[in-house]
Amino acid sequence: MTRRVVSLVPSVTESLLSWGVEPVACTRFCEQPSLRHVGGTKDPDVAGIVALAPDLVVLNDEENRREDHDALVAAGLAVHVVRVGAVTDVPPAMAALAEDVGVAAPPIELPRPAPSTVRVFVPIWKRPWMSIGRDTYGSSLLAHVGAENVVGDERYPELTLEQAAALGADLVLAPSEPYPFAERHRAELEAVAPVVLVDGRDLFWWGTRTPGALERLRRRLR
Repeated sequence: MTRRVVSLVPSVTESLLSWGVEPVACTRFCEQPSLRHVGGTKDPDVAGIVALAPDLVVLNDEENRREDHDALVAAGLAVHVVRVGAVTDVPPAMAALAEDVGVAAPPIELPRPAPSTVRVFVPIWKRPWMSIGRDTYGSSLLAHVGAENVVGDERYPELTLEQAAALGADLVLAPSEPYPFAERHRAELEAVAPVVLVDGRDLFWWGTRTPGALERLRRRLR
């Protein structure tokens, strides 16, 4: 039987809905205005969640805080923590989630990795400028479609556009989130390399979206 689930992870909310499971509540960042909201990923309404008496609360080890996890466990709620550090973690992580939720979800199948053909810089914030390093899900996703991240292993480094330009990227991939990069930022970012605007959810939301995201990013890189 499908369980009553609260999702505190936008990627999980999207995946649950694709499986036909409607969460009893989610965060305000899940882009689901018709569902009940219980705060954000970093500031969930723990008391409100407990009052809903869900069978399961789903969190992510990077997006959510340990103290909120501990408070939910202390309140006697069952908690499922999804851990996705790289694109290859997605199929087993989502299979485990489906089992815990009680739904027979189709397995997630990833295409074969592509050889590296392009070097990319990915800004994620402005004031200060920030990027993603190689030890992130987004970077592993890009590597899977043949895009090498020019930034090093620091996960979310701050750097200037001059420093970014010196890294020798062929392209700037400017995502629509977490910072809403758009056409108005193109001229500034072209100081680094030619700019391709991409859907930030395809870069940073994992789950049932992942196979389609890989294909969309592969097309954008052509």
